[in-house]
Amino acid sequence: MSFVRPQARAALSRWRAVLIWAAVALWGLWWTFFSYGTLVWIGAAIALVGSAMAVAAVQRMRFGRDTGAPGVVRVDEGAIAYFGPLTGGVVARSELTGLALDRTGQPAHWVLSQPGQPDVMIPLGAEGADDLFDAFAALPGMRTERMLAEMRRDTPGHVAIWHRADHPPQHLRLS
Repeated sequence: MSFVRPQARAALSRWRAVLIWAAVALWGLWWTFFSYGTLVWIGAAIALVGSAMAVAAVQRMRFGRDTGAPGVVRVDEGAIAYFGPLTGGVVARSELTGLALDRTGQPAHWVLSQPGQPDVMIPLGAEGADDLFDAFAALPGMRTERMLAEMRRDTPGHVAIWHRADHPPQHLRLS
């Protein structure tokens, strides 16, 4: 028996990381303003780290989607694998040349491109798709705010999110 409504519990669970890092930042600020000596500088560092991690937690929360799409995503040691009921594939993060968001199908899905292999299509709501945030954020030159903004848009179409500098997007190639 719980005294917390299921909707409130779900909301707190969703915001858990943000709340924890905000509390760490507040703890650091408390040390900064109500201590003296070395603890002032330690508190300022804790407040700075807590604030940065809270911003990262908000971005990660915005990336997360409701589950329910078919398939399972696994990110392991530099490889992104998708196991779906009809399709699937594995892409090495080091071999990834392009990332796009395709909203033409139902559900919307990520398109991961690598040379010499068919594109791997991963539904946004597949089980384990939240782990893709770290994999995508680690790509050189990736702008996570742009990626998150594209995820929020409802306009149909295929949008290139990222491409490796030495491999322009497929639709811009001359050959």
